[in-house]
Amino acid sequence: MDDIIKKQLIEKLLAVAKKEIRISYKKSENALSPLCSKIGGKPAVPNGFVWPHYTGLVYGEKEGKSRPLSFMAQINLKDIVGLDDTGLLPQNGILSFFYELETMTWGFDPKDKGSARVFYFPDDALLSITDYPDGLEDYARLPEFAIDFTQQISIPEYSEYNDGNEYDWDDYNECCSECGYEHDEWGDFTKLLGYPDVIQNPMKEECEAVTRGYRQGSPEDYSKISEKEKADISDKSKDWIMLFQMGTISDDDYELMFGDCGHIYYWIKKEDLMNCKFENIWLILQCG
Repeated sequence: MDDIIKKQLIEKLLAVAKKEIRISYKKSENALSPLCSKIGGKPAVPNGFVWPHYTGLVYGEKEGKSRPLSFMAQINLKDIVGLDDTGLLPQNGILSFFYELETMTWGFDPKDKGSARVFYFPDDALLSITDYPDGLEDYARLPEFAIDFTQQISIPEYSEYNDGNEYDWDDYNECCSECGYEHDEWGDFTKLLGYPDVIQNPMKEECEAVTRGYRQGSPEDYSKISEKEKADISDKSKDWIMLFQMGTISDDDYELMFGDCGHIYYWIKKEDLMNCKFENIWLILQCG
C-alpha cells in the first residue's frame, strides 16, 4: 500500500473509531460476591424470577423441546461507569445475558426469537443468587469467571468499512493495528459496545429484516422481500447497536466455543437501549 494512501486510511479509520469495553476473565480462587460482574456461575435475580426457556429443534428431532437457557454473564453497571463513551447504558443495576446452548441458534430465522435473552435489574439491592432450573444440563452450566474491564479503541471490520475505495485485506488490518486495534483472529474477544468483530458478514440489516419476520438464511429468502422494503430495511438498520459480543471462553479444564472459533452477538436498537427495553434484543452467531 502506498504510504500516502495508508496515512489517509488511518486518518479515516480514526475518524470513525469508537470505544469498546473489552472483557478479560479468570477463574477465581474464592467465591465471588453475588452482585459482581462475571461470566457463568449462577445469576443474581429478583424474587419471583422465571428462568427463561426456549422451544427449538436440534438435529434429529421432529418436535421442538423446551430447554432452559444458559446463564452466560452478568454485568454490574457500576463497574463500567466512565468506560461507556456512548452514555447509552444505565449507570446502575445489573445486565444478565442468557443463551440456549443446545439449539445454539444462528439468528437468521424469526423462530430463533427467545433463544437469547437479556434482563435488566435496576435495583441490585433486591437481587440474590438463584439455583439452576431442572433440565439444565451440566454442559450448559458455565463455570464462574471473574472479569475485568478495559476501554479500548474499536475499528470497523474490513467487511463493514466502505469509503469508496478497495483495499487489500492485509493492508486494511495493518492500518487497524496502527490505529491501536488488534484483529480478533481466533474468536476470543468478549466485549460491550463498539464495533463487532465480524466473521462472516455485516449484521445490522439481518437484525432489521429478521425481526420484521423475514428469514435470512439464503439468497432465496432475501429475494422474497420487496425492493421498497429492502430499502427501508437498509435505512432502519442504522438504528441497531451491538450491545455485547462473547467469544470463546476457556481455561485449563473448560472450553465453550461457538461453532468454529465463533462469536455470539447481542444486538439492540439505539432507542430500545436508551429506554432499557432489553427484551427487544436479537442474537446472531457467526463462526469460521
